[in-house]
Amino acid sequence: MSFTFEPDPSAYLYDQVADHIEARIRGGELQPDRPLSAERRLATEYGVALGTVRHAIRILQRRGLVRVIPSKGMFVNPPEARQASAE
Repeated sequence: MSFTFEPDPSAYLYDQVADHIEARIRGGELQPDRPLSAERRLATEYGVALGTVRHAIRILQRRGLVRVIPSKGMFVNPPEARQASAE
């Protein structure tokens, strides 16, 4: 996987990670109903702590972009589910 993530020291890292993953979802790189990488792998890919990724995932859940299924993983929500959860 190749993407560019350059953190801005003036903003919270977890917000930046969430925004970057959201951009990848909206840009079509991360497809609906497909799993995201595991938290530890995302932490490695982004070069951040595991807690930062977990916070970013919670933000994405609140935005309606991803869902977490225990013992299965994290999945990108389809557009219609995103709209329903945002209402």
